Amino acid sequence: MSRFAAAPRLRGGSAVNMKPTVHSISMGLGVGDSLDKGLELFAREDGKMNTYTTEKLFGGKKSVIFAVPGAFTPTCSEKHLPSFINLNDDLKAAGVEVVACVSVNDPFVMAEWGKAQKVDGKVMMLSDGNGKFSESIGQLVDKGGPMGMRSNRYAMVLDKDMKVELMALEDGGYGKTSAEAVLEFLKK
Repeated sequence: MSRFAAAPRLRGGSAVNMKPTVHSISMGLGVGDSLDKGLELFAREDGKMNTYTTEKLFGGKKSVIFAVPGAFTPTCSEKHLPSFINLNDDLKAAGVEVVACVSVNDPFVMAEWGKAQKVDGKVMMLSDGNGKFSESIGQLVDKGGPMGMRSNRYAMVLDKDMKVELMALEDGGYGKTSAEAVLEFLKK
């Protein structure tokens, strides 16, 4: 039996005030658990739609996956994604081979957001359009109003065997899931 840590299912907030409230509790992926190798994520690259399994993306590679509630949203665009772009070289020096951003948005939006943020190959922009990936790891949340079902904001570090070494979750703020916080963890 795997050791799942409780992760809150969240509901509430709006596009302006997105402070969700606890709605119910669901189980989520936690430290020591292994990420399922057959989950799918999507990317729009070189004009083509690509489907990847988690094994193809992260198997055999030290990886950082961070998730945002939405592309082009304020905190995601002004802080979260830029932190991983700006500290990419430091993350690589700490042994990270893959840095990936996941959002419950379609692959077209993720590709355009990556261009707008000048990701330039530093971060893989992955779509979880139907929310199945986020749901399977216990991080699908209802942001209510105009946002609807989205991914919780988190940062995860996987070892080469896709075992979770870090699962950082935000509690309505921002900081625990930043590239700075991940880098601090990696340097321990």
